[in-house]
Amino acid sequence: MTTHFIMAEIALCTSPAAMHQVIEAELQKHGEPLRWAVTDVDVTQQKAIVEAIVTKKAKG
Repeated sequence: MTTHFIMAEIALCTSPAAMHQVIEAELQKHGEPLRWAVTDVDVTQQKAIVEAIVTKKAKG
């Protein structure tokens, strides 16, 4: 297993539950999320910046 630092831009959602699901789905594309946090919100562009640590199986 290897760990990776991921930054993602996520479109803001109307509810916290929907936002959580969208973030988890986006992070799953990169591996298994260990932890994540919304570190910035751009209200004018309606986007949130998420920083995360994910794990992936090592290739080989």
